[in-house]
Amino acid sequence: MLFLKLIVITYLTRAEEPECQLLGRPHFPLLSKEGDIIIGGIFSFHSSVTEVNTTFKSFLFAQTMIFATEEINNSAELLSGVTLGYKIYDDCSSMPLAVKAAMALVSGQEKTSDKFCNRHSSVHAIIGLSDSSTTMAVASSFGPFHIPLISYYATCACLSNKQEFPTFFRTIPSDFYQSRALAQLVKHFGWTWIGAIRSDSDYGNAGMATFLQDVQQQDVCIEYSEAIARASPREKILRLVNIIKSSTSKVIVAFASFIDLEFLIQELSLQNVTGLQWVGSEGWISNEYLAISENYKVLGGSIGCVINNAVIPGLQEFLQNITVFDIPGNNILSEADQSAKDCNLTSEDNPEINNQCAMTTNIREMNLQYTDVPELRITNNVYKAMYAIAYSLKRIYKFQDAKGNLFNKTFDIGPWQVVENYNRNCLNELYDLVNWQLNNEDMIKFVTVGLYDASLPKGQQFIMNNVPKSVCSESCPLGTRKAVQKGKPICCFDCIPCADGEISNTTEKDECIIKEIEFLSFGEVMGIILVVFSLAGASVSVAVAGIFYRYKDTPIVKANNSELSFLLLLSLSLCFLCSLTFIGEPSEWSCKLRHTTFGITFVLCISCVLGKTIVVLMAFRATLPGNNTMKWFGPTQQRLSVFTLTVIQIMICALWLIVFPPFPSRNLQHYKDRIILECDLGSTTVFYAVLGYIGVLSIMCFVLSFLARKLPDNFNEAKYITFSMLIFCAVWITFIPAYISSPGKYTVAVEIFAILASSFALLFCIFAPKCYVILLKPEKNTKKHLMAKIPSKSFTSSNSSEGIKT
Repeated sequence: MLFLKLIVITYLTRAEEPECQLLGRPHFPLLSKEGDIIIGGIFSFHSSVTEVNTTFKSFLFAQTMIFATEEINNSAELLSGVTLGYKIYDDCSSMPLAVKAAMALVSGQEKTSDKFCNRHSSVHAIIGLSDSSTTMAVASSFGPFHIPLISYYATCACLSNKQEFPTFFRTIPSDFYQSRALAQLVKHFGWTWIGAIRSDSDYGNAGMATFLQDVQQQDVCIEYSEAIARASPREKILRLVNIIKSSTSKVIVAFASFIDLEFLIQELSLQNVTGLQWVGSEGWISNEYLAISENYKVLGGSIGCVINNAVIPGLQEFLQNITVFDIPGNNILSEADQSAKDCNLTSEDNPEINNQCAMTTNIREMNLQYTDVPELRITNNVYKAMYAIAYSLKRIYKFQDAKGNLFNKTFDIGPWQVVENYNRNCLNELYDLVNWQLNNEDMIKFVTVGLYDASLPKGQQFIMNNVPKSVCSESCPLGTRKAVQKGKPICCFDCIPCADGEISNTTEKDECIIKEIEFLSFGEVMGIILVVFSLAGASVSVAVAGIFYRYKDTPIVKANNSELSFLLLLSLSLCFLCSLTFIGEPSEWSCKLRHTTFGITFVLCISCVLGKTIVVLMAFRATLPGNNTMKWFGPTQQRLSVFTLTVIQIMICALWLIVFPPFPSRNLQHYKDRIILECDLGSTTVFYAVLGYIGVLSIMCFVLSFLARKLPDNFNEAKYITFSMLIFCAVWITFIPAYISSPGKYTVAVEIFAILASSFALLFCIFAPKCYVILLKPEKNTKKHLMAKIPSKSFTSSNSSEGIKT
């Protein structure tokens, strides 16, 4: 079977041989050097695509192989006493010629001039072949000879089959990893609706098959998947262009070689098909031949995977010092130079052309972008391949030395030993993510924008920014659910609103669930804390009332208007307790009760404080002896004033309940994922009227107490009232903006906090000093002490008032 295969390949080689000979490319090694161990090299110096970069790129690969060979030979740590040589062939980007080059290296038969000479070949490994299909042909044909074939660019995952290709190795990751990287890239960016284009070759078909398998497991939909080749008829290219133009997907994943994509991109450019996000494999994404200004309007912004970049110390200096005299009898460097100058090598008869196309003898002077070797992605793979062979040979010699064999540089090493000792762990699945961008000179640059590391945990393998977007249908917004469109893939759907009281809370919303209900309940931590403070405040008020009742006959209680004091303590207890009506699920009665109770109890409280302040002010502002001012504000008038001021608030609240009372409501607008149960104020005007009335009384009380703050210290409670009202007003001034801006149940919590804070301020500021004297300083609770700093005329003039009765 192998014999028949070689016959067919030989026939095909001879059929193509005249064309290669017409180009002046004889079939002896383009570059060679003798050595104890010979390594073969096969590179595509020429291609059916005539462009300088094809020739020079392969020349760069070959020179990198030579550079690595010289480094190894000069190293005292690798193969001391053994020199490596090389034979490098050109396969002309032709499968038959590649097979013939491999045959020449394996059999040792080389065609020189017009005759053949036979000798045993010393080639122990072959580095080369960039095309996966060509590599498969060579690897399957020569596997039985146990010659290791190490590719620097063939990425087809099918070549990893060791049953079929036992002696094939590579220094570039398999397309299995690249396909998964592209699939993860698509998923990472959230693209769920894409088109797919592939080369109609082993490289494109196998790579795209793996990619499609991965992305479809991640719920990514494929609108179309098409194959293309450079030899495809124009009708097929136009059909593919029409598919792209009529599609709704905005992302195209192209697993192809740049040669196969060229005509398609040209046609897309002619028809001005732009605005697409291209995702590319390493076969084209960083190819300079496609990166021209005419193609940028189609491919601008493309992103894709390329082999991780590397630095090879000393290579740039090595390349820049090469001259044509270093490779006599070889026209590869001349072709690269003349192609760069757009010259025809057959135009020697024209003197003018000869001056323009004068041969450059030093590579440093050539106008070739690879002279500075800014990126060594694939070049590094050639470098690694040479070193992998060197380390394999080192292990062989080390093993023989350990067995006691005399070390000899002529020791007969079989190629199969190189295979057995080859290090298969010289790969790392790292890819750079490059993006097509224009620089300041409007030149296309492949800018590295991220990294893919397959060794990292899933979900952390990409490091990059700026996420483009491509979906068939946008994710459903909150409050809607997904309904698949009839006859379309699952990535295409409509968004149907959820019913009232239901929400959708996942990215892909295919059902509606009941929304969470939110209100300030007695069972939650915030509710429990507020209940504790409310009950504590009411309990302290009752306790203070008990203390005042127990010591009602003492001077300090009598002097502070005991009747208003008890009424004030009662109103404070009600203020503390009314905050409990704000907690719990709102109902019709609780909504009506909470705001009206709050408004009335606070007016009652402030009215009592106002009454006490007026009593103190009148008692100590009577400056003339026998002044009867206090008769106009005796106990009856005090009760009447408190009653009148409170009735006004009662009337406002009654009007509120009759005209437009508060009622329970379900707030569906503030949050999309929950329903807020709250009390709608009904009439916000009346609500602010209630607050405004409390504010007016508070300001009056604060002003009057401020005027009385400098009365004699031993009797003066005006300064305590002033301080309490200052806190009270500050709390309610800050309450309004906080109330308006707080969401949901926190609105209620803010209102309760304001009630409790202002109530505690009145309770402690007014009654704590008196309780301190009553309980801890009883010696000061005497008539003599209270009257120590009171002017006699003031005392006399106000003696009839209950406010100073002793």
